[in-house]
Amino acid sequence: GNSKASGSYSNIRGPESPLPDGTEGKGSIKSLQKGSIEIVGVGNLRSDLKQLTKKVYENTPYNDSQLAQAKAPSAPSVVPSSVGSGSPIKHIVYIIKENRTYDQVFGDIQKGNGDARLTIFGRKVTPNQHALADQFVLLDNLYCDGEVSEDGHSWSNAAYATDANEKQWPITYGNHSKSDRNPAYIPSAGNIWDVARRKGLTYRSYGEYATRVSDGTTMEASPSSQSLAGHVAPQFKRFGARDTENAAEFIREFDEYEKNYDSRNPNQRLPNFMVMALSENHTNGTRPGSFTPVAMVANNDIAVGMIVDRISHSGYWPEIAIFIIEDDAQDGPDHVDAHRTAGLVISPYIRREKVDSTLYTTSSMLRTMELLLGLGPMSQYDAAATPMYTAFGTEPDKTPFNRLPAQVDVTAKNTKLAWGAKASKKMDFDDVDRNPAFALNEIIWKSVKGPDAPMPLPVHRYQPAPADRLNLNE
Repeated sequence: GNSKASGSYSNIRGPESPLPDGTEGKGSIKSLQKGSIEIVGVGNLRSDLKQLTKKVYENTPYNDSQLAQAKAPSAPSVVPSSVGSGSPIKHIVYIIKENRTYDQVFGDIQKGNGDARLTIFGRKVTPNQHALADQFVLLDNLYCDGEVSEDGHSWSNAAYATDANEKQWPITYGNHSKSDRNPAYIPSAGNIWDVARRKGLTYRSYGEYATRVSDGTTMEASPSSQSLAGHVAPQFKRFGARDTENAAEFIREFDEYEKNYDSRNPNQRLPNFMVMALSENHTNGTRPGSFTPVAMVANNDIAVGMIVDRISHSGYWPEIAIFIIEDDAQDGPDHVDAHRTAGLVISPYIRREKVDSTLYTTSSMLRTMELLLGLGPMSQYDAAATPMYTAFGTEPDKTPFNRLPAQVDVTAKNTKLAWGAKASKKMDFDDVDRNPAFALNEIIWKSVKGPDAPMPLPVHRYQPAPADRLNLNE
C-alpha cells in the first residue's frame, strides 16, 4: 500500500481557480493525492522474490554511486557533477517563500508554459520577480516536494520529510489537532546547514527554523534545530515584521560583512550558506487592519528585489548564487500540476534570458546548492535529483539587477467590509498553515478577483484502481 505514489495532477479548478465548473482538475493538492493498495497473488512468490527484489532496485532512480557522483550534465556547466569538485560559487543565499503555484505568479509570462487565466499575482503585483525571470532564467517545470508547510519546510531544508511528519500533518493541518513535534520529525541526516557545518563551512539563518526568545524581542534557533544556535540573525523577525523590513536587516548585515571582509577570519566574512524565510506572500487573508493579500505579496516582491539588487551590486556578486522557491504550492491552481511552483535562480553564471523546462524539484535545488559548495546529499531524493545544469553556464555575466518600484499600494489594508473579514479575524496567522486551507484560499481569491468571482469547490474522493489491474482470484 502507498499513500501518494500513483501520480500527481493538475488542479486547474482548484480552490483558487477562476475557471467555470467542470470535471478536469477539481480539488486541492491534498485531495488530489492518489494512493493505491495492490493485491499480489502468492503463487511462486517465494521462489521469485529474489528476482523481483532485483527488478525493484533496477527501477529505483537512486543508487549508491550518486552519493559521490550526480547525473552527468548534457552541456558544460559551472555546477560540478562530482561531490567536492568545487566551483567559482562560494556563497549561497537560499530564500524560502510561502504557498504559490507557477500559474498564480508566472502564468502571465508568454514565453513559459503558463495559463494567464489562473494568475492573480502577476507582473503588476510582482514586477521584480517577473524581471528576474526575464533577465536570468524562467523555470517553468519546477515542483515542490512537499504538500503543505509542515512537510514542505522539511523537504526544503533536508530533501526529506520523516515518516512521522508525513503521517501526522494531514491530521494536525490547519490546527485540527495538536501537533506533537518530537525527535521523530527530525531527518536523521539533519538539514543542509548541518551538512555545511560538518564540512567546515559557515552558515546563517534569517528566520528559517528560528523562534522568538521569551521576551519576544529577538530570534533564536528553534528547539528542533539546535545546530543553528549562534547562527541565527537575531533582528530578522520572520513574523511581526514586513518582508521589506527583514530584507533591510539582511542588507544591514550584508553591508557589515562586505565592509569588514577578512579572509583569515571566518566570523568576518560572508557565510558560505545563508537560508532565509521570506513569508509575507502567505498573506493574512482579509483580517481587518492587516495588509491586503495583494499588498503583502507585492511587498514580498519588493523585498526580493532589494536583496538581489544589493547582492548583485557588491564585490561578492561574482561568487554568489541565489535560489528562491516556495516551501509548497498548496492550494493555488495550476494547469500542469498542483505541485508546480514559482522559483528563481540568480547568479552571474546563469544562462541569461532563457526558458529552462527541465523537470526540477525542491530536491534538485538542494542538490545544485550542495554540488556548488562541495557537499554530499542528505537523502536518496536529492542524491537522485537532476541538478540544475541547464540553468547554469560556464561564463559569468556580471550585469547587476536593478530593483523595480512597486506598481500597487503595498500599504493597503483590509477593512471590516472586506469579503471574509469576519472569518479572517478568527484565524491564527502567528505561523503558517494554522488555518483551513480552503477557507483562507477562498478569501484570498475573492479579495483579488472580487466577491462575485466563483471559486470551484474541491472534491475529496477515494478512487479505486481499475478492476483489470487486480487479480482478485489469487
